[in-house]
Amino acid sequence: MKRLIAFDIDNVLEVSAEPGPVTLGMVRRARELGFIIGSCSDIPVSQQQAMWERHSIPVDFTVLKHRLDELKPQFQADECYLVSPRDTGDYSRIYGFVFLPVFDIGNQPWMVDENGGTL
Repeated sequence: MKRLIAFDIDNVLEVSAEPGPVTLGMVRRARELGFIIGSCSDIPVSQQQAMWERHSIPVDFTVLKHRLDELKPQFQADECYLVSPRDTGDYSRIYGFVFLPVFDIGNQPWMVDENGGTL
């Protein structure tokens, strides 16, 4: 089963201008678990790509939020998740994503290491 996670940036990722609770270790763990990973934000795509490159994390996509609809068919994902502080514009519902509020994601498998510890 193909699973895709789109991480918003501000108030989500620890390395954003407005830091959030998702660490780069968690993003790396999602990739290790086989998730298709990337970012979706209002931040220009070139800046999103530069952020990932700066931290040496290969991502499968970088898109603007209003273009989430392109991801599901592009990757033929069975499940798609949007990690964000809020679902502005109901993007997840419109495009068939499961909305995961960033401050309520503590039990996701990509948030813990192989030994059950927090990343």
